Amino acid sequence: MNTEPSTTRREFLRAAGAGACALCAARVLAEDVAGSGVTDGAHPQAAVRDAMWFERLPDKAVRCTLCPRECVVAEVERGYCGVRENQGGDYKTLVYGNLCSINIDPIEKKPLYHYLPRTTALSVATAGCNMECKFCQNWRISQYRPEQVESLLIPPENLVRIARTRAAPTMAFTYSEPVVFYEYMHDAAAAGRARGVGSVMISNGYIREPALRQLCKHLTGVKVDLKAFTEKFYTQQCAAHLKPVLEALEVLTDIGIHTEVVVLLIPTLNDSPAETAQMAKWLVSHMGRDVPLHFSRFHPTYRVKNLPPTPIATLDRARKIAMDAGLRYVYVGNVAFHEGSNTYCPKCGKVVIKRVGYNTDASGLRDGGCASCGQKIPGVWTREQALAFKPKPAKGPKTSPAPADAASS
Repeated sequence: MNTEPSTTRREFLRAAGAGACALCAARVLAEDVAGSGVTDGAHPQAAVRDAMWFERLPDKAVRCTLCPRECVVAEVERGYCGVRENQGGDYKTLVYGNLCSINIDPIEKKPLYHYLPRTTALSVATAGCNMECKFCQNWRISQYRPEQVESLLIPPENLVRIARTRAAPTMAFTYSEPVVFYEYMHDAAAAGRARGVGSVMISNGYIREPALRQLCKHLTGVKVDLKAFTEKFYTQQCAAHLKPVLEALEVLTDIGIHTEVVVLLIPTLNDSPAETAQMAKWLVSHMGRDVPLHFSRFHPTYRVKNLPPTPIATLDRARKIAMDAGLRYVYVGNVAFHEGSNTYCPKCGKVVIKRVGYNTDASGLRDGGCASCGQKIPGVWTREQALAFKPKPAKGPKTSPAPADAASS
């Protein structure tokens, strides 16, 4: 039985227009760099590269060790993400530089609120994802295989040139799930650091510790979408598990890289006060009081069209619960003209960074602190600070258990 939601002609045209705009922007950007080729929709041989994280098994099978799924893949088959393929006992990525979306975005759109405010990020994605979230807003690329989307082939060095040409201090690996195009992100981030361009990963956090630690040698920031704080939600809504994401957040904290966390609050599914309180308590104890936490408003999409947009009151309540638990920087997202979009000094209460949509006024920030009282505000405030980041030595494997499911209310 086909469970795909029906699509009206208007929705189809809107989707096609959005895709065309993304590729149009990509083509314009690609013109900045000689030698960036355009694919014909099927992945070119140039996009096929050796995967970095896998083990060879008998009978030419392989086990992928990139993400917690650890897919065992027979010859000529692909992993769950649809973009990594077993070719004769060698595991290959099919999307190395095979970009289906490329745009210049405000860094606040990621959202990253404590990272180089008022700057832009060259944002890119390939097809594929290692989760299947029923509420995904980018499902037309995340849930598709590379040969099903129109793409541009842009090598890492060319991507860095585009960022520099467009005066973007950061490259953002985003939109779909960058973990599945790990090799390209890894090499592009390394090339960017060498030429003064930082890199941020906008991710679901579904990645194993060794791969994450290697990647963070080149990244300058990370945003993780924490889908919920119950195993039930992860299994039923995302076809994944909660514990590996929490472990990744602990690893990021151990590494010391700038990390922000976003929670999309979906009515009746992950918005109970009990779950929010348990989540906030965990973040305080495992990541510290200063980790920026964003509660974003849900809008019906993809396979979750039967629920209404998140009430503003629900977002306000979640923000208060999290701040009462001890978190000092809690934000409301996807809501225009909301005071919860601003950064406030935890000492004097003055507005340090004011945000209206993607318009940002950082005049209240001076030398990484509150201009009124001097209180230091944790974050990455200069390009030099971003590029100076180096991971802390590993303290050892994380073994803390995942929490029991929060009670609903």
